[in-house]
Amino acid sequence: MADKLIMEVTVALEPGKTVELTGPAGKVKMLPFVGTVRGEIFNGVVAPGGVDTQVTNRVGVRNMSARYMLVGTDQAGKPCHIYVDNEGWFTTDPLPRPFQTVPTFYTDSEVLAPYLHQNKFRGEGHPGENGPIIRFFEIDGA
Repeated sequence: MADKLIMEVTVALEPGKTVELTGPAGKVKMLPFVGTVRGEIFNGVVAPGGVDTQVTNRVGVRNMSARYMLVGTDQAGKPCHIYVDNEGWFTTDPLPRPFQTVPTFYTDSEVLAPYLHQNKFRGEGHPGENGPIIRFFEIDGA
């Protein structure tokens, strides 16, 4: 059985708001974004304030850490929030397609909390029009 898609986040990067630095230890790039979320367990938007921070050390290992809040409704139709902490590591440039991530979720949804707080998920990043499309899957057999 294959991993089960639970949500898809369509990221819209905010042009002109990216901040970068390059120094002797490596590079840091912070990419603010918003977006929309669709899935069988949740539908909503990425709240303002989401940011993908990419740190590349001097030997070329890149750590991607995206942190953002989703605001919308859970599968029971009740308003809720989901905080996403999504981590990835890469040693190639450009990024692999799709790139793989490990998400952690926190939520105030009574219906989703028992499910999302189990840490049995993985993410994939695919190219999109205005930023990546992030798909979250429940890992088969987890």
